Amino acid sequence: MKKFINSVDTLLDESLLGFAKAHADIIQLNSQPRFVKRIKSTSPGKVALISGGGSGHEPLHTGFVGVGMLDAACPGQIFTSPSPDQMLAAAEAVENGSGVLFIVKNYAGDVMNFEMAAEMLDYPTATVLVSDDVSLPKNHSIGRRGVAGTLIVEKIVGAAAEQGASLADCKALGDKLNLVTASMGVALTSCTVPAIGKPTFEIADNEMEMGVGIHGERGRETLPLATATEIVEHIANIIDTELKPEKGQQALLLVNGFGGTPLLELHLIYDLAAQFWEKQGINICRSLVGNYVTSLDMAGCSITLCLLDDEILRLWDAPVHTAALRW
Repeated sequence: MKKFINSVDTLLDESLLGFAKAHADIIQLNSQPRFVKRIKSTSPGKVALISGGGSGHEPLHTGFVGVGMLDAACPGQIFTSPSPDQMLAAAEAVENGSGVLFIVKNYAGDVMNFEMAAEMLDYPTATVLVSDDVSLPKNHSIGRRGVAGTLIVEKIVGAAAEQGASLADCKALGDKLNLVTASMGVALTSCTVPAIGKPTFEIADNEMEMGVGIHGERGRETLPLATATEIVEHIANIIDTELKPEKGQQALLLVNGFGGTPLLELHLIYDLAAQFWEKQGINICRSLVGNYVTSLDMAGCSITLCLLDDEILRLWDAPVHTAALRW
């Protein structure tokens, strides 16, 4: 293992210190318990949005704290859920009179700890559970995982909250987004968790792992390495079967890198995916390409399609100013 590191035990804290210094105009770090909150004050009565999860997925979630997205984020250790204490402290710091909306990726530890935090809070709470990973069947034992679509939910619901939407409306919007967003990922390598010191799984040079999550776990199948066109068509067909977009439908296309894939390749994947849906009469009117929901140093990417209506499109275009996303 070769990494820029002093100690496995101090890696997260040292990284968060650097993140806070680099973006001191946007966020403030609370060290014990760990959470990051936005600096700019919010309008009285604004619903507070809080998310979080294991580290190793940066810029998710801390990089999305700021105007137009999250009010706070709780980072756990690498690929480890944050604790209810972190979520309670974050909620106390940012609740503003209209309750708290938790945006939670569908992983057992995250779900359990956010539920515990919600039960201990004295003001109204609601939860949006993100489960956009269509590599798993709908009837999977623990449900589908939350992956890159989490960014879309945080951005759009964040915009609604910024504009004064109620807790119930933010919850309903998040649930609606989850139903019209689908993602699937593919990996060319595993990732190396510092505490383990070696790749999570072995994969040959002529293989790829199809349907991976974002925690270094294996995918749904190991396949022979194929061309970029074949990979995109495989993933896009599965997403298309899930969402069933109709001709003329407006959509957002997100090509997300897992941390070890250069933009040179990600933009190639984007072009192929856009061509796939444009041939079917789908209007790809919004796009995002880059490393946003990563898996440490994994080489790979995911494709996400989100079906847009006028409300979702307007909220996607609304101003946002965070460390990792701004317009």
